Amino acid sequence: MPLSSSYDGSMPRAKNSQVLLIDADDTLWENNIYFERAIASFISFLNHQTYSTEQVREVLNQVERECIVSHGYGLHSFSHALVQTFERLAVEPLTPALHETIQGFAHAIAEQPIESLPDVPETLHYLASSHDVMLMTKGAVKEQSRKLEHSGLKHYFSRIEIVAEKNQTSYEYIIEKHSLNPEVTWMIGNSPKSDINPALAAGLNAVFVPHGNTWILEHEEVGEAQPPQQLLVVDRFADLRRHF
Repeated sequence: MPLSSSYDGSMPRAKNSQVLLIDADDTLWENNIYFERAIASFISFLNHQTYSTEQVREVLNQVERECIVSHGYGLHSFSHALVQTFERLAVEPLTPALHETIQGFAHAIAEQPIESLPDVPETLHYLASSHDVMLMTKGAVKEQSRKLEHSGLKHYFSRIEIVAEKNQTSYEYIIEKHSLNPEVTWMIGNSPKSDINPALAAGLNAVFVPHGNTWILEHEEVGEAQPPQQLLVVDRFADLRRHF
């Protein structure tokens, strides 16, 4: 059973039999652009004399994968990844002052405002008026809860699930926990790796909403739906109003 945090929201369940599971980061609001800016600042600060920017990024990507295993997702894990990357690549030792500076790149992300993507509030209002709309996101519970609170979107969701990982097992757990019918349940999100492919593997329908700045570790070829499953691809979140 995956680690998760859930609670009932303020929106009543709609009469429509369809259930819409909706991702948060980079589906409802901007997220990865702030991490990319922090990474660019870190690489500039490191100023490696041998490795190119691309090579430093490859090392960071690998360290991030390792930190996800030990620390999960979120700013805490990202901060560890930056520090460990510095330790692997820098010639100079990691002093307390350097450690504080490097962690500052990650901490600055938490200070960014929650910026909804275009037409998200209006589209959520439309969907929640006739469908059972649930939030399903992954990451640190406290961190994701904070973002949701500051987004002003929480009241659109009948239920909220924050899981440690979004894989087939997680989706199967959510299906069982909430007694969902996979035939009329859809997962909507921007990540092939976390939102689309594992949801399809669990028997759900899916809607892929591409985002130009999706985290590189979430990149994956979008799978195929097995009839009677359905897979939709839309250009933007507002297009959901044409399908639901």
